[in-house]
Amino acid sequence: MAPVSLDRLLQMMKKYDASDLHLKAGSPPIFRISGRIRLFESAPLDNETIHAMFQGIATPKQQRALEEDQDVDFAHSMAGSGRFRVNTFYQRGSLSIAIRRVKLKVPTFEQLNLPKAVMTKIASFRRGLVIAVGVTGSGKSTTLASMIGHVNKTRRCHILTLEDPIEYLHADDKAFINQREVGIDVFDFHRGLRSALRQDPDVILIGEMRDESSLEIALSAAETGHLVFGTLHASSVPQSISRILDLFPEARHRQIRQSLAFNLKAIVAQKILPASKPGLQLVVAQEIMIVNAAVTKLLREGEIKKLATVLRSSKEEGMQDFNQSLHKLCRAGLISEKTALEASHNPDQLKMQLTGIVLSEDRKITE
Repeated sequence: MAPVSLDRLLQMMKKYDASDLHLKAGSPPIFRISGRIRLFESAPLDNETIHAMFQGIATPKQQRALEEDQDVDFAHSMAGSGRFRVNTFYQRGSLSIAIRRVKLKVPTFEQLNLPKAVMTKIASFRRGLVIAVGVTGSGKSTTLASMIGHVNKTRRCHILTLEDPIEYLHADDKAFINQREVGIDVFDFHRGLRSALRQDPDVILIGEMRDESSLEIALSAAETGHLVFGTLHASSVPQSISRILDLFPEARHRQIRQSLAFNLKAIVAQKILPASKPGLQLVVAQEIMIVNAAVTKLLREGEIKKLATVLRSSKEEGMQDFNQSLHKLCRAGLISEKTALEASHNPDQLKMQLTGIVLSEDRKITE
């Protein structure tokens, strides 16, 4: 069985809505579809075949960069199949290629089964910091892309994004957008972030706030009147605050809490779950915090653990904890009860909710 061509593999990425393609010597082509690994039924690829695939899409400059640096990032476009982010690197002396498909259609809140009213409210802020948190692969970038899409359709402004990699291409609508990809459009993340404020943006999307410097720039941009979106690795809203503080020396924690109290607008924590509804593969469960007077007070006083109580008691403002989200998804028939209980941080509490009884953290029944 002869190896399939790279063009054919890229066409298949579009056909099967694969997010990633991996080419590795000794293995057949490997697709990631709906977050799961799928092997393509073909002969294993050899090093020579992968080299030929790389040379077929790389410029001479990119080929030299690979030899000098042992890996190279670049973009590749193919008529009829779209745009791709290509990373080529060596492993165990052989060449490997990781290809990510850049999606052209930005999903709406409805298409992602997100709570439209509160997502619209968050995307409509004119200034401040909005953070999406979750583990790798939890859909943070997709949720922020939908928020940027909403801003693009509803507000005349300049949107600037700094991404690694670009996952969705936005076409100018009511707003105009400049998307910069680390390694292709800008040398590194920190240089792009430092130059962002000199490019007259109204809205800034930061791919990942990964250290003290990026968080400080994000807070500074929010304080000077920009709307800033960013992502962070954390599993819940309260943990995300702790994660932010951990990026800074303890002597600065009080200052950072004050800055968050003034500039933070919302945090959305996410989990991806298998769907039970026919025709739907994955569903997002969300914990949502919108900063109000109670949240501001807790941030200033450092009472981070008490934020969970505010989430559960502020449904009228659009807030919810994970159990409330799981309860809604379960009742809507989007996920099974088994999936909801397995994903819950407090399954006993959720089990009671599913039977119509609300159980507080101290196990008291509330209305």
